[in-house]
Amino acid sequence: MANEKKAFVLRVSAEMLKELERWAQEEFRSTNGQIEFLLSDALKKRRKSPGKLPPDVDPSDVNGI
Repeated sequence: MANEKKAFVLRVSAEMLKELERWAQEEFRSTNGQIEFLLSDALKKRRKSPGKLPPDVDPSDVNGI
């Protein structure tokens, strides 16, 4: 079940949330979808830099990316 999504609480400032909501709207995504997109993109970029992931993390197992 590699695609099973886990829920968790994320606390951000009201200002940051408003900016994320505007950005999501501009890209026709939900706020949650925009945050997930940004995190996925950051993880992809991190994987391209050798030695950036902790040794116990399997790059192929991070949210199916």
